[in-house]
Amino acid sequence: MKKITIMLACGNGMSTSLLANKMQAAADKEGLDAEVFAGAVKTIPQEMDKRHPDVVLIGPQVRYVVPELKEKLSVPVEMINTMDYGLMNGEHVLATAKKLISQNN
Repeated sequence: MKKITIMLACGNGMSTSLLANKMQAAADKEGLDAEVFAGAVKTIPQEMDKRHPDVVLIGPQVRYVVPELKEKLSVPVEMINTMDYGLMNGEHVLATAKKLISQNN
C-alpha cells in the first residue's frame, strides 16, 4: 500500500492532536506507511494543497461542517465516531480511515 495521509480536524486542532498521536503510534505498530496530523477546520483548504490528505476526519464537536466539506473536497470526509473520539481509540479511528481510503480507490 502506498503512503497514506490522514488529517483530523476540530475547532482549533487541540483535541484531535492527542488522537492523531495515538493513530500514528497504531500505524507505526502495524508497519503502515502513514502520516497522521491534526489541525483546525479552518486550515483544511491549506492542508489539502500542502499535504494532500487521503481522508479528512472531523471531531464530533464540529460535525456541522461535514456536509459542506463532503461537497467541496475530493477525498472522503467523515465525523470521527463519538465513542472512539472520547476514548481516544487510535486503533479504531485508524481502521476507519483505512476503510474510507480503500473505498475511495
